[in-house]
Amino acid sequence: MPFEWTSWTGVAVALGVAAVVELALVLVTGVAMRVLGRVKPAIAARARRPRRRLLALTAVVLVQVAVSATWPDPDSARWLRHVLLILAIAAGAWLLTSILGACIDRVLLRYRLDVADNRDARRVHTQMAVLRGLSVVVVWLVAAGAAILTIPGAEAIGTSILASAGVASVVAGIAAQSVLGNVFAGVQLAFSGAIRVDDVVVADGQWGRIEEITLTHVVVKVWDERRLVLPSTYFTTTPFENWTRSATALLGTVQLDVDWRVSPAAMRAKLDEILESTPLWDGRTKGLIVEDATGGLVRMRALVSAANASDQWDLRCLVRERLVQWIADERPDALPVRRVALEGR
Repeated sequence: MPFEWTSWTGVAVALGVAAVVELALVLVTGVAMRVLGRVKPAIAARARRPRRRLLALTAVVLVQVAVSATWPDPDSARWLRHVLLILAIAAGAWLLTSILGACIDRVLLRYRLDVADNRDARRVHTQMAVLRGLSVVVVWLVAAGAAILTIPGAEAIGTSILASAGVASVVAGIAAQSVLGNVFAGVQLAFSGAIRVDDVVVADGQWGRIEEITLTHVVVKVWDERRLVLPSTYFTTTPFENWTRSATALLGTVQLDVDWRVSPAAMRAKLDEILESTPLWDGRTKGLIVEDATGGLVRMRALVSAANASDQWDLRCLVRERLVQWIADERPDALPVRRVALEGR
């Protein structure tokens, strides 16, 4: 009996050839990844995921070619080719999102967050995070549209749906108003520079750092390791504090209520001594003034500067502790007291 490709035997042979070709692609790309790993290890690490998705796409395409050329039953071959075509579209979209993600990661390698002045890096990381989410949404929307267009009669179905969607679109628009508002707010935050990843903010009464910005919400890492998840519209409609928008360096104050017998000059000298002994002070600003003198007490205010919010907090605590200890040990006459005048009856 002569061999025919359009037979079940031909299907088996074609699928075997496809498997051999796929195995060859696996070996070739594996060798290429090893060579790239020796030359450019950072790029190789980000190319592993696109490689796996590329192999998935080639496997679907090879099976589709084998089935199209050899499947003996025309009726079942038609729907099988259609299913494989939709799988190929999905695998292509899966691969494209991975390639775009790898390109974004490659860009982010140039902008490190673990440096002293990382304002530009934080801006780029924020924008790339939003672009990553947008690219994934756009690619899958296009893939879904392409898959729907492969269905016979989809154009007529789409036309009839659009013709009868007047009221439904209004209802859907009202229902999705908050979601779309958050999406547009996320894009606005990414490109306006109001907040960036790793910014120090005070939002909803909580002090923390911006950990993640998405299309719909912002994650703030609070100082005690909790995460505060806020909708993107919060940062476009509600006032909040951004301590690092233009620079990371900050000023801080320490206030102490002491007795009138305190010596501001001696206290100022002690502040200088404290600041000179700690690396938390960045050397920009220092000062001690009498801020108020009412109610039987003198309020002293120390002004200090630090390179970032964390150092500023630690420096303020250190200055407060050292000044309190200095007053208690060396200047007990400056301890706050209440004076009461007793008059004879």
